[in-house]
Amino acid sequence: MSRVCAVTGKKALSGNRRSHSVHATRRKWNVNLQKVKVMVDGKPQRLRISARALKSLKAKQEVREA
Repeated sequence: MSRVCAVTGKKALSGNRRSHSVHATRRKWNVNLQKVKVMVDGKPQRLRISARALKSLKAKQEVREA
């Protein structure tokens, strides 16, 4: 199971870790994935969604209810 958001398709980013002496070694920033039950085509499914996508989905849901 890869670290990819099911909604946005966000993946891990890579870059350099910099020490005090400005020595560069490779590092990785992983996506903040959460396992969530979401209704897809009227059926509940368990998806791995990034926290940012989950926040925006909840905001859209509140707008629909209001």
